[in-house]
Amino acid sequence: MTFLGSGDAFGTGGRLQACILVKSPTESFLMDCGATVMTSLRRYGIDPNSVERILLSHLHGDHFGGIPFFILDAQLISKRTQPLTIVGPVGTQERVLALMEVMFPGSSTVQRKFAVEFVELTPDRPQQLEGLTITACRVPHIPVGDALALRVELNAKSIAYTGDGEWTDDLIPLCRQADLVIVEGYSEERSIKNHMNLRIFFEHWPAMAGKRLVLTHMSREILQKSGGMGWECAADGETFELE
Repeated sequence: MTFLGSGDAFGTGGRLQACILVKSPTESFLMDCGATVMTSLRRYGIDPNSVERILLSHLHGDHFGGIPFFILDAQLISKRTQPLTIVGPVGTQERVLALMEVMFPGSSTVQRKFAVEFVELTPDRPQQLEGLTITACRVPHIPVGDALALRVELNAKSIAYTGDGEWTDDLIPLCRQADLVIVEGYSEERSIKNHMNLRIFFEHWPAMAGKRLVLTHMSREILQKSGGMGWECAADGETFELE
């Protein structure tokens, strides 16, 4: 698993926007696809055509704004032929197509040599997608009901990803005993509406019993403290292996 982008919407710390590449012997997919996705893929030598799916936690620009660039590259530069599946909350297809039209008029309806397929997730209902089992729960973010935390299970391994949002008790079962938990690191103590308070998260960490925890999407406050927090913090280009 490689963090192609571990930053927030504002480029804090010079980091690229949210994008995590997960690869196994049978699957290759992105979790979130921020606007800097093509820069990330090229910087770290990842073939865009190796990505089979894009999983979205929510529909904010720093988490899905790279999809028009990804699709146009696939069409014009990378010459993709295999289907691309985009998975996200209800409304994903409508929002992606609208974004494409805003950024590149006519791009949503052009004929391509590959299919773009959409899967919209129902919270709290595990969904099978070939080798992946995806479970989502709602997290408090803007707009209400539009943001999800995701749990992905494949090859007897599990990754839980909180996306962006405040604490909710629904994260406890979603993260329970996950091999890796990726959590938004936005505030250590202060309650910031729509974002994670790490003090509250860590209070519930024993109940989740996750095996490994990594912070991402960090604010300036957390980046300044990251060296002494006692928790792993992601960096652009960093790779983690699930053993």
